[in-house]
Parts: sequence; C-alpha cells; structure tokens
Amino acid sequence: MDNFHEEIVVQKNRALNDILYGFLTVMMFLFLLITAFLISTIMTGISVPIIIILVVSAGLAALIWWKRDLLKTEYEYTITNSELEFARVMNNSKRKNLGAMNLRKVDAMGYVTGKGFQRYISMPGIKKSNWFLNSGANLFYLYFVKDGVKKIIVIEPSEELVSMIRPWAQQGAWID
Repeated sequence: MDNFHEEIVVQKNRALNDILYGFLTVMMFLFLLITAFLISTIMTGISVPIIIILVVSAGLAALIWWKRDLLKTEYEYTITNSELEFARVMNNSKRKNLGAMNLRKVDAMGYVTGKGFQRYISMPGIKKSNWFLNSGANLFYLYFVKDGVKKIIVIEPSEELVSMIRPWAQQGAWID
C-alpha cells in the first residue's frame, strides 16, 4: 500500500490579487483596442510616432497576457512514499512541474523558525527556492546537495504532510 498525500496551497488573502487581475485584464483589452485602431490608421499613412505607439501598446498587451496568470498562483505538493513532488499551478489551467526529490537524500529539514534554518540559509553558494504563498504560515525547509550544488527549498505544508515527510528522512536530518 502506497503512502500518498496531495495538497494545494492557495493564497489566503486573494482580494487584492483578484482586483489587480481584473484591472490588468481591462488594461490588456484597452491596449489591444489601441493596437487595432493604430493598425487601421497605418493603412492611411505611416509615421514614426504611430509606429512607436503601436509597438508599445502591442508589447504591453502581450506582456500582460503572458504574466497576469502569476497573480493566481497555487503550489501543489504530492508525496508518494519517499518521493515528494512540487508543482506550480497558475490560474487553474497552467501547471509547471518544479521538481521531485527523494526524501531519503535530504540532509536537513525542519521549520524555518527552528535553529537549523539560519545555519543552512547563511551558507555561501546556496540556491534557495521559495515555493510558498503565505509568508506568515508555518514554513518548512528541505536542505540537500544535488550535483555538487547546495539547495534549500522552503514550502508551506500542512501538519499532516509534515508528519508524512518526517518518517522518510534519514537519521539526523530532522532539526528542530
């Protein structure tokens, strides 16, 4: 029988992000409207200022379309036996796998508020990945070395997920 658990972390205070998402959607359509209008005016005659405004408005519309889904980001953590997988889901439609790790290869783990976190985060040359949304949450870190690179991942798991991670850690990896 496999030990399996999946959880999704969502931002607790989403009102501002929802308002900003709506505002950016309106701005994107406004820039598209300006672009369409300028394309129709180019048919009558080309001028440098119109071309510049056209390129800027089309570029801003494309940038907003490409980046606005970052405002509706969720993180997904999945544990199957000793494998912990991470993914970022944007706007409930775009899923990006961030990676997977074998918990038996983690050198240190614990809560960010514990003593060990400061020791590992202050190491020279460490690569840190923040895969959480709520900074006031009970954050958890996983420190490991992969291909000679020291890495630390900070996540926002529930107590249930932490209790499922802990038994798979190697001896001495849990640091309070």
